[in-house]
Amino acid sequence: MSVFKELSSLDLAALVASRVCHDIISPVGAITNGLEVLDEEGNEDMADFAMDLIRKSARQASAKLQFARLAFGAAGSAGASIDLGDAQEVAVGYMSNEKANLEWTMPRLLLPKNQVKLILNLLLLMNQCVPRGGTITISMEGDESAPNFLLKAEGTNARIPQVVSEILSGQEPERVDAHTVQPIYAVLLAGEAGLNIELEKDGDAVICKANTQVSESA
Repeated sequence: MSVFKELSSLDLAALVASRVCHDIISPVGAITNGLEVLDEEGNEDMADFAMDLIRKSARQASAKLQFARLAFGAAGSAGASIDLGDAQEVAVGYMSNEKANLEWTMPRLLLPKNQVKLILNLLLLMNQCVPRGGTITISMEGDESAPNFLLKAEGTNARIPQVVSEILSGQEPERVDAHTVQPIYAVLLAGEAGLNIELEKDGDAVICKANTQVSESA
């Protein structure tokens, strides 16, 4: 896709950084608001509320940062592997602040880092498909040498956002910004990981498959 060829590594890094900052601005801002309430004299009745807000927002910011570190970060040197158990931990932490529930049924294995990063990025995409909440299930077939991943999002008015559908099908988005960079990044990860992504609507669910590419000589 031409947009990927034209997107420099510096632009990609800047857009991903903007996406991560966008995700943590809200909880960090809430912490700041809570501290301002505590600083106000004569507002003792709001102190408990402010502390609860600070604690909740701090946990949320921490969960988002830990998730981003694994989903977008280097996560080790080139060729490094990531434990699916670690990926599950950050995914559960991230989804604890979202409307949808997460069911992670994959075994605890060491997989190439780009495959694991792709799973986490696909989780973000599937979360967009159930904006009113529901259940997202992640499972795996095959073994470490040729894994196939299945993500299923079920919920009220489950849908595939148009921009996500377009990018995953190879179409160029109208513009590349912090909102569209995440599915672009997922497609780039899939290419590096040797996986094909398929996304489809199936009744009240959205199904995403990330299957190992089969070589022509196979």
